[in-house]
Amino acid sequence: METLKKIVSNQYFPAAAVLTAVLLFWAVGLLGGLSLLHNNQPPLTTLTWMLFVYAAAVLTPLAGILAAADLLRRWRRNRDAETAYAGYLEDQDSIVQQVVPGHAGEEPAVQHAAPPAPAASQPKKTAKQAGRKQAA
Repeated sequence: METLKKIVSNQYFPAAAVLTAVLLFWAVGLLGGLSLLHNNQPPLTTLTWMLFVYAAAVLTPLAGILAAADLLRRWRRNRDAETAYAGYLEDQDSIVQQVVPGHAGEEPAVQHAAPPAPAASQPKKTAKQAGRKQAA
């Protein structure tokens, strides 16, 4: 059950499910899925089935292309994120391993940023100018 939860909550699951359904639809169609047309059915049933198959034949390629593009986009994004994270870890290792210039055994001097310059002085507001209306 835990494996099923992992599969369903996977980010690739929706697009993979759509792509699987599209491929299954076309596989069934190629293997004789239109056999309903060979049977003696009422015209309304045949027409409904034909409209369904026509809509599916038009929409499933679009859905399949969008699902494949989504899978590819997610795979590339995850691959790029892993590469960036590996580069980040390498940068952190190189920063830690850098030798600090200076005398041996001395702590390096820490430079602090200068405090921000004070803003232009503005006149202070009195209680009456605070912006609130006072009760009369």
